[in-house]
Amino acid sequence: MDGSLTLSGLPADRVTLATIAREAGVSVPTVSRVLNGDDQVASVTRARIERLLGEYGYRARSSQGPASAGLIHVIYPRIDTAWQMEHIRGMEGVMQESGMGLAVSALDHGPAGKKDLLRRAQAGQATGAILAAASADTPLGAVLDQLNVPVVALDPGAKAAAKLPTIGAANWLGARAATEHLIALGHRRIGTITGSRGGLLCSRARLDGYRAALEGAGMTEDPSLIKHGEFEYRSGIAAAQELLDHADPPTAIFALSDYIALGVYEAARRRGVSIPEQLSVVGFDDLPAARWASPPLTTVRQPLEDMGRLAARTVLNLARRKVLESPRMELSTRLIERGSTAYPSRSHRT
Repeated sequence: MDGSLTLSGLPADRVTLATIAREAGVSVPTVSRVLNGDDQVASVTRARIERLLGEYGYRARSSQGPASAGLIHVIYPRIDTAWQMEHIRGMEGVMQESGMGLAVSALDHGPAGKKDLLRRAQAGQATGAILAAASADTPLGAVLDQLNVPVVALDPGAKAAAKLPTIGAANWLGARAATEHLIALGHRRIGTITGSRGGLLCSRARLDGYRAALEGAGMTEDPSLIKHGEFEYRSGIAAAQELLDHADPPTAIFALSDYIALGVYEAARRRGVSIPEQLSVVGFDDLPAARWASPPLTTVRQPLEDMGRLAARTVLNLARRKVLESPRMELSTRLIERGSTAYPSRSHRT
């Protein structure tokens, strides 16, 4: 072989991983693993790939483009709240430190981001992927796993693949602390507005924490004080209006997200109900808007930026073939008391 043409008739600098994979009858990531010295590839397969690499004169090229520096893909169901921005802020810091790129896309923006991820994965150019929220419930995780692309589920929805490492927060403990705070103030009619009619894991855990606090205080749950909505401002308005129109309305509402809580604020304004004098409100997340609300919102702080940072570090560790200490990582939450909660008015005390 003279170095200018390979067995395929192609110039040596045009032989790709896909060329070698096709001839060896394996996937592109398998070829990439051999090139990276992965000793988990079967010896017979490794020998066949190494022989073809030599015969085809394959050489890695820095001219393969920006992807050669490494690219982590982040997929959200949609990107429309500060919740995602806090995650991304944490991820970006890790990516800058590692010299990696970060590609963010949403499933509701069409298949472009997903197709780009799969195209790069099939070409051995995707360093890893973070599937956030309900994105982890799709078949995408299993497909990427088959392509040997490291995947992490960040705050997964309902049924992330069992083998995917997950990053989450202590939703149950946070919700229990929020409800216990209201109980300690003397509230006995405590409503709650959930964040997912579809039953997201975090929403179910928060509702269970609310129920555990009531049970721990010897209080009977009133199903009419539980309203099911979505993690959205408008959903908070609609559900809170129903609660405030109740024949025996609650003196406090635990909203399962800050956006829902801000919807409760608006519903209270429309009904002429003052916060916290006539209605106490607690949220969940501690987004920047919680501090800007009037009055500032008492809420459960979820370490969103830290969760994004941990997800990025975890997927990089997987790409470097490091063993994880645990496949299930849960960061702590804590109650942040501000001006939206107070003792119930004298007429509602028992």
